[in-house]
Amino acid sequence: MAVTNKNIDQVIKILRRGVKGLPDPSVTLVSKRWKNPFLVLISCILSLRTKDETTLPAAERLFRLADTPQAILKLTPRRIEKEIYPVGFYRTKARNIRGICRDIIKRFDGKVPDDMDALLTMRGVGRKTANLVLTEGFGLPAICVDTHVHRISNRFGYVRTKTPEETEFVLRKRLPKKHWMDYNYLLVTWGQNICRPISPLCSRCGVRNFCQRRGVTTSR
Repeated sequence: MAVTNKNIDQVIKILRRGVKGLPDPSVTLVSKRWKNPFLVLISCILSLRTKDETTLPAAERLFRLADTPQAILKLTPRRIEKEIYPVGFYRTKARNIRGICRDIIKRFDGKVPDDMDALLTMRGVGRKTANLVLTEGFGLPAICVDTHVHRISNRFGYVRTKTPEETEFVLRKRLPKKHWMDYNYLLVTWGQNICRPISPLCSRCGVRNFCQRRGVTTSR
């Protein structure tokens, strides 16, 4: 058995029920709490190669000090580093955050662009970040593929890809557009709590009857 477009609606429905009561990913929490594309963008930068339990407190510390591009540029790089530590690559991220703030002010009239190509011109912003800003920051359909989405989409048997970027482009062709908005949130939440990288909790997974379990050697 595998997840296909014949059963994807049912799978998404099961996942929507299954994530109720599970903790939201950090960027989703920022989106819900502040409803601000700029803060979503900055939290995305902080989240790269960093666990959620580190990302959200770092974002909260920074946003208490400064929550606009103008305010962040008044902070020294060292102060930003101090507030966001211990996120991964915190020194590089502090520089990138300042560069993003300068771009937003000088090139985009003080507002985060809601366009993929424009987002990708900013320092430190890759496809994963740009797609997540579009969905979580602007409510626009996009497909953000991180390690969870890449792993689980392949584990399901829905795609057969080697890299997250390849997964994104296959999903853009295959996944019905009505599911684009939810797909990242659902699979990230599922991947953090149930469909874990090592020894996933298959006995608790409502999608197990559809899942091909590719790459799974041990499970619980």
